[in-house]
Amino acid sequence: MMSASLKELLLAAGLFGAMPAAAQTYDPRYPVCIEVYTIDGSSIDCSFTSIAQCAATASGQSAQCYANPYAVQIRRPNGDPSPPRRNR
Repeated sequence: MMSASLKELLLAAGLFGAMPAAAQTYDPRYPVCIEVYTIDGSSIDCSFTSIAQCAATASGQSAQCYANPYAVQIRRPNGDPSPPRRNR
């Protein structure tokens, strides 16, 4: 027979285990994130392709843009830098 405290512990573990998991904050497909600060706390959104795009969203808000620490870095297989771009 289980003690009352063990039953309560198992019940609590079962309830917390059934809670939905939080969404991933850092999307590795996007290299720039924004953190917006509010009275209730802050939120992070990594859905920007450039600092300029993020800065336009951050304008007028208590927010900051930064490089996504989990962004996928695209590297050329041989390690050579990409050729220079030509303006046409």
